Amino acid sequence: MRKTEFAIGEYYHICNRGVDKREVFLDEQDFVRFLTSVREFNRIDPIGSLYQKSFGDKQGEDLGSKSPIGLLEPKSEQGLVEIVCYCLNPNHYHLILRQKAERGIEKFMHKVSMGYTNYFNKKYKRFGSLFQGPYKSIHINSNEYLLYLSAYVNCNSEIHKIAEAENYKWCSFPDYIGKRSGTLCNKEVILGQFKNLEEYQEYAKINVQEMRNKKEMEKLLLE
Repeated sequence: MRKTEFAIGEYYHICNRGVDKREVFLDEQDFVRFLTSVREFNRIDPIGSLYQKSFGDKQGEDLGSKSPIGLLEPKSEQGLVEIVCYCLNPNHYHLILRQKAERGIEKFMHKVSMGYTNYFNKKYKRFGSLFQGPYKSIHINSNEYLLYLSAYVNCNSEIHKIAEAENYKWCSFPDYIGKRSGTLCNKEVILGQFKNLEEYQEYAKINVQEMRNKKEMEKLLLE
């Protein structure tokens, strides 16, 4: 049973990984499909089948060539959540969300998780759970923690040595530093606390280096 009590107006760090640590994003089409779900399912009104609504009857039709930047905005002004930042790594994902509607995070994550699992299982002809149990959620109970976690999530690919965050397509960091003009996230809650984009980039990079050093130390202690 989930211990986190979600409240309207509060921020939460959400994450999950593939069952048995398996990869859940195998190609570009998969990354785009998950981000499409994140954008399209963020509405109170039901939208039916995302696949049929957005992409027709052919699975993956032109999806791999689509950029997440150009995906449709939610039609409802009152979304379920506010997306602050994200990172999709091959075997897990991170999101920072602010709940906007009653049970918003619960409803949003159910739709995203189930929709993506159904897509993945159909595409790769598999059955059963894709993710390692229920998603993990942590209440972000201070502004300092929110800023710190924004660096952690935005630059998670760099922490795991997958790619430098500013050049990684599947995270929101390029939007935060002005290299891309994506509209999926509300960046102002973070960037509004810095003089300019460069100051935030420096803040994130300093924290990322500390996070990487801590991660390396933990590995050495375990060994």
